[in-house]
Amino acid sequence: MSPGPLVSIAYHSGFGHTDVLAEAVRAGAVDTGAAVHLIRVDEITDEQWSALDSSDAIIFGSPTYMGTASGAFHVFAEATSKRFALAVWRDKLAAGFTNSGAMSGDKLHTLQFFTVLAAQLGMHWINLGLHPGWNTSQASENDLNRLGFHLGAAAQTNVDQGAEAVHKADIATAAHLGRRVARTATVFRAGRLPTA
Repeated sequence: MSPGPLVSIAYHSGFGHTDVLAEAVRAGAVDTGAAVHLIRVDEITDEQWSALDSSDAIIFGSPTYMGTASGAFHVFAEATSKRFALAVWRDKLAAGFTNSGAMSGDKLHTLQFFTVLAAQLGMHWINLGLHPGWNTSQASENDLNRLGFHLGAAAQTNVDQGAEAVHKADIATAAHLGRRVARTATVFRAGRLPTA
């Protein structure tokens, strides 16, 4: 039996909210049999760049600040140009998650930024794969995908509250994303193995 896929979570967190989501994504991927690296992009080392290069899937994460990913994540994204030039990440899987203070908060733009980055790097984007929650009179704010995003996992946390206030449904949605990426990476990895 072949080992599970290697999934890396390349993310930035300004005030701890995105740390909570990154840990949920990690837990979901681990539950599905993946080995996972958590990599804070504002502290990235050469060894962690190598881990990204050897990963089957890379999940991007950042808070949404002023309608886009954080400045620290943008610095990381620009640094991937070396991988772009050599097509190092071509055909890896990619996905993303974000958090902001408002229900919308222009989080869609952050997720779209991640998808364009992934496309430039030749990666395959994995969407959230969930119907929207909390959109009928019988629904609840505790539904998975309560904010109704499709490109990735999106969370909302009040700006006057700390990381402990990240909504449990958003944490569960992030874990779902980790599981989905790990399962898809398992399929892709199996497809690349030589047949007997």
